[in-house]
Amino acid sequence: MKKIILFLLTLLPLLTMAQSKNFLDTPYLETTARVDTTITPDRIYLSITIQEADSKGRKSVEEQENKMASKLKELGINIDKQLVIKDLSSDYKKYFLRSKDVMKSKQFSLVVYDGLTAGKVMAALEDMGLANTYLEKTEYSKMDELELELKSKAIEKAKRKAIALTKPLGQTVESAIHIVDNSQPYYPRYNTRMEMKSMAVMDASPEPLAIDFEKIKVETTVNVKFKISL
Repeated sequence: MKKIILFLLTLLPLLTMAQSKNFLDTPYLETTARVDTTITPDRIYLSITIQEADSKGRKSVEEQENKMASKLKELGINIDKQLVIKDLSSDYKKYFLRSKDVMKSKQFSLVVYDGLTAGKVMAALEDMGLANTYLEKTEYSKMDELELELKSKAIEKAKRKAIALTKPLGQTVESAIHIVDNSQPYYPRYNTRMEMKSMAVMDASPEPLAIDFEKIKVETTVNVKFKISL
């Protein structure tokens, strides 16, 4: 048994060398192709923070929250699906120093699906006095399908390049013998904090602006070695 194992260990490097040699002996053409596109984000996340006003007639978080929910429903937003609570905190320092009720704050994340709706929401929240609102991130919901589509197009482009390079030589492109995907994975675009006024209240028009968010650029790069016939 030990002799068999020793024989296999001795044979393995030889097989590897033979495979490498066979690969190098195969006539091939190496090409690199890149494909890119830009798409409009269809998931726009807004961060909304509600705080108790530190005054005699202050409004509670719950009161402001209910008012916000009513306004969002008027705008056609499904708050059960599009609005989630991110954080709930209390200012205990003020509580201990002033012996008053705990000052509470509540942070929400709201997702909308187009720039016009985002503009309407931000304008409505400002009218309510909820100025602590900003654009959190944007993303594209069908990114996985788009990336696969681009990879296929990149392979097709690499094949066309290979044919263009070999046709004047009277050679034929055959099967791919080595493919490397050099694409970088896509991640949601997190935005620098952008206050609501800078986006929604830019003129005296009563209509909210249809905000044109920056398009997302997606690209794919592949490296392919095609076997060619001489």
